[in-house]
Amino acid sequence: MAAGIHAADVERMEFQLALRRRGISNQAVLRAMDEVPREHFVVPEFIDSAYADQALPIACGQTISQPYVVAYMTEQLDVEPQHRVLEVGTGSGYQAAILSRLAREVVSIERYRTLADMARERIKTLGYSNVLILTGDGFGGAPEQAPFDRIIVTAAAEEVPDALLEQLGDGGKMVLPLGPRSGTQYIVKLCKTAGALSRENLIAVRFVPLLRGQAREL
Repeated sequence: MAAGIHAADVERMEFQLALRRRGISNQAVLRAMDEVPREHFVVPEFIDSAYADQALPIACGQTISQPYVVAYMTEQLDVEPQHRVLEVGTGSGYQAAILSRLAREVVSIERYRTLADMARERIKTLGYSNVLILTGDGFGGAPEQAPFDRIIVTAAAEEVPDALLEQLGDGGKMVLPLGPRSGTQYIVKLCKTAGALSRENLIAVRFVPLLRGQAREL
């Protein structure tokens, strides 16, 4: 290994190359993926796998999505610097951190208080001051903060939650996994124009289910 090049640097370069090889081309998204230290968002026993292209377990039986899926959904969301973004399913806070590098403001909602508190602390430590993390029911979104230019859901619903459609502003876009728990799920992109919705099915995925209500424990 050349002098001055550390294993961590090589890992990050390989991480970027892997995303590019799989078709991620938006430079702002690639820059955000490079800037946010993924190792801060995984549990300690999986730090060595932080940049591997795989989903990893986190607290409360949830997961942090594989980097390619995070980058793909973010690219499809088409976030611009003036946008306000709602994320449903904070999890570790990694997706919110990526979005914070692209949007004016990110509101993220999590049903598990433990995950919300941990993500809030990570986001604060990393200095991402344009992220607001709430604890609550993702199906209900964040009506007091609406409307949103973009909405991203990081757990799979069988149908698009009506409340989220209502909170999506005109000209807005929503990206979310849809499908049954035991069947095929797809990332779907919805575009709202003059109150009408267009829908595009994208890639097949496997996500944890989007559950109703705020968790009573954890």
